[in-house]
Amino acid sequence: MTRRLVLASASSARLGLLRAAGFAPEVVVSGVDEDGVEGLDAPAAARTLAERKADSVAARLAGGEAGILVLGCDSVLAVGGEVRGKPAGPDQAAAWCRGYRGATGTLCTGHALVDVDSGRRAVDVAATTVHFGAMTDAEIAAYVATGEPLAVAGGFTIDGYAAPFVERIEGDHTNVLGLSLPLLRRLLADLRVGITDLWAAGH
Repeated sequence: MTRRLVLASASSARLGLLRAAGFAPEVVVSGVDEDGVEGLDAPAAARTLAERKADSVAARLAGGEAGILVLGCDSVLAVGGEVRGKPAGPDQAAAWCRGYRGATGTLCTGHALVDVDSGRRAVDVAATTVHFGAMTDAEIAAYVATGEPLAVAGGFTIDGYAAPFVERIEGDHTNVLGLSLPLLRRLLADLRVGITDLWAAGH
C-alpha cells in the first residue's frame, strides 16, 4: 500500500526537517487549542497537545483516501520549574531570555502518529537538554525585535537568530527544531511502516 504522511502542524521548521530527510508531507493544520494543559509536567503537556493535533486531523481525513499517516507534534520548554510554550508577547519573551542567562532547560516534543485507516497509534516524547549562554540586554532587545521568539516554544530556537546564544545541547538536535527524526523512525516501526517506504512514496 502506498503511504502518505500528513503533518498536523503549521511549523515551517518541522516541514523543512521532513523535506530534508526525504519526505514529502502534506500539511493539514489542526487548529486545536493549545491550552488546558496547566498543571501537567513538560512531557505530559507535549504529549497531550501532540495527540490533540493528530486526532483532530485524523478525524477530518477519516473515510477518505487510504494509507494516510497523520503526525502531530508539539514542543514545550521546562526551565526554572516552569513549562513554557510560546511567549504571550515581546515583554514575556524578553523576560524569559533574561532568565535563560547561564541556565539549563529541557525541550520536550510530543509526537503522535496515527494510522487513519486502522486507528492504530504510536505516541512518545523526545527530550533534549539545552544549555544557554548569557545574552546581554542589547542582544535580548535585538532578538525580541526580530519577532522570532514569539513563534517558537520557550521563545528560542537553534536554527535562527537565537543559535549563537545556545552554548550546547545534549540529545537529538532535530528535537529542538520541533520534530525528532530518530523518534519518528521508531514510531513508524511501531506501526510496521518502514521509513524508506515513505521516501519512495514522496519521490
